[in-house]
Amino acid sequence: MLWMDECLFCHSFAYALSDGRVKCSKCLKKISLAKINKLMLLIYVFVDNESAWSLSQRTKLSYSSVQKYFHHFRILCAKICENEYEYVRMQQCEYEEYYYLEHSKKHKKEAIFDAHNFLTFDYSQHIYTVLMPSLQQYKKQFLEDDVAGGFMNEFNSFKRKTRIIKVEKHFNNIVTFWEYFERSILKYKGIKNSSFIYFLKECEFKYNHTKEEAIELLLKHYLKDDK
Repeated sequence: MLWMDECLFCHSFAYALSDGRVKCSKCLKKISLAKINKLMLLIYVFVDNESAWSLSQRTKLSYSSVQKYFHHFRILCAKICENEYEYVRMQQCEYEEYYYLEHSKKHKKEAIFDAHNFLTFDYSQHIYTVLMPSLQQYKKQFLEDDVAGGFMNEFNSFKRKTRIIKVEKHFNNIVTFWEYFERSILKYKGIKNSSFIYFLKECEFKYNHTKEEAIELLLKHYLKDDK
């Protein structure tokens, strides 16, 4: 059970009320202690990379409810990443492009249209990603014309010859992030194209922050949105 003696909104002294809520002595805002306990558990589990299914199995929380919270957290991760970009974007950076394709699809020629291509920037050890447009819109046409194989060969040649690159050494923060991303994404059994950006930003957010920082930032932004 979490006990609070500091307001989560303004950090002034907070005290418990007889109805199970906590009230701030300065801003006078009230919040349910049970709600905060639940929220803190969900954020901690999310940051600690435990799955929604695992949490629902060991608690009384429903899987669909946990999923909704986790989706909200991913949206917050994306917002925080964009906010932080405004502070780091003027710094000198290195950048490189990356292609991600689910392991189960890597040997299917038509799967090249399912690949996710994103740019990765390193602003003095702070990672920022930009998801490039999907090739899905061309898939049907190329498959109907039976030229997917030729396209894949040309696409692979293009990647080898014209890769966007500005890195000073092979082993760098960008490569370390890619390895972290590959390990992290494995726990998800397939991600919809429309949702991929949020999982990418989740990895970016977690990579840039310690667990303690991540928990504090998510709690702060969740409460701000929940006003």
